[in-house]
Amino acid sequence: MKSEEKSTNKEKQTLIIRKYHQYLKLEKALSPNTVDAYQTDLQKLLHFLEGEGIAILDTTLDDLQHFASGLHDIGIHPRSQARIVSGIRVFFQFLKTSGYTDHNPATLLELPRLGRQLPDILTVDEIDAMEAACDDSTYEGCRNRAIIETTYCCGLRVSELVGLQMSKVDIDEGYVTVDGKGSKQRIVPIASSAVDAIRAYLPLRSNLTPKRGSEDILFLNRRGGQLTRTMIFYIVKKLCGECGIKKNISPHTLRHSFATHLLEGGANLRAIQEMLGHESITTTEIYVHIDRSFLRQEVANCHPRSRKK
Repeated sequence: MKSEEKSTNKEKQTLIIRKYHQYLKLEKALSPNTVDAYQTDLQKLLHFLEGEGIAILDTTLDDLQHFASGLHDIGIHPRSQARIVSGIRVFFQFLKTSGYTDHNPATLLELPRLGRQLPDILTVDEIDAMEAACDDSTYEGCRNRAIIETTYCCGLRVSELVGLQMSKVDIDEGYVTVDGKGSKQRIVPIASSAVDAIRAYLPLRSNLTPKRGSEDILFLNRRGGQLTRTMIFYIVKKLCGECGIKKNISPHTLRHSFATHLLEGGANLRAIQEMLGHESITTTEIYVHIDRSFLRQEVANCHPRSRKK
C-alpha cells in the first residue's frame, strides 16, 4: 500500500512540475534562461524534501527554513541564496493560486541579507582606449568597435546585444528596439557615435553570407553565425588586457557605466530605469554606482539651504 501511495505522489509531483514549467513559460512569460534557473532551484528543494521524506504539499515554513539554512551552511553565496529563495516563493505561490494547496508556507520565508556591492565601472577614457585598440582595417576590429560603442551607448545586456536585429536598429532616427527579459520590448535612443560605428561596420558585414536564422542579426562572426555570450566576454576581456585596464570587467560593466554616466550627467532615474528595461526602480538604484562627489554636488546645486546667499 505504501509503495502504491509513493508511486501516486511521484506521479502527482511530476504533473505539478510540468504545469509549473508551463506557468513560468506562458503565464509569467519568462525567458528560457530564467525558466531553467527556476527549475534548477526547485530541483534543489525537491532533493532536500525527498531526503527528509516530506511531500511537496506537506511542506511547512520550518522545512523551508531548514532548507534555506542548509544553503548557507554549504557556502552558497548570499546572492545565489536569495535567487533560490525567490524561486521557491514563486513555486509555492503557484501551488496556491493553482489550487494545489490553500496556504503558502513560503510567505514568511526570509531572504538572506545582501550587502549593496557597488560594481566596477569604466571611465569614458577607458572605453575610448578599448575602442582605440580595435583594428579598423579588419572585420573583427571594426565589428568589435561597434559592439563596444553600441553596448555602452544603449546599456544593453549581453543577451540583448547578441540578439540585436538589423531591422530593429533605426540609424536614421537614432534609436534601437530592444527585445529584453520576458519578451518585453523597449525603445532606447542611440548616440551618434554608435550610429557612426555601426555605419562603418555594415559594409563589411554585407560581404558575409549569414547562416540560416542569422540573416537579420546585426553582429556576426566571420563565418556568418550569431555571436555567443562567451565570445562577447572574450572580446571585452581581450580589449581590456590590451589597454592595461586592471578592473574586474565584463560586458555588463558597459551597462553599469552607461547608467552611471547618465546619472552623473543629470539624467532622471526613471528615464534610466526605462532605458535599462527594469520593472522596479529599486533594481535601477542597485545598478547605478553613485559616487559621493556627485551626491555632494547634487545637494549643493539643488537643496534650498545650499542656495542661500
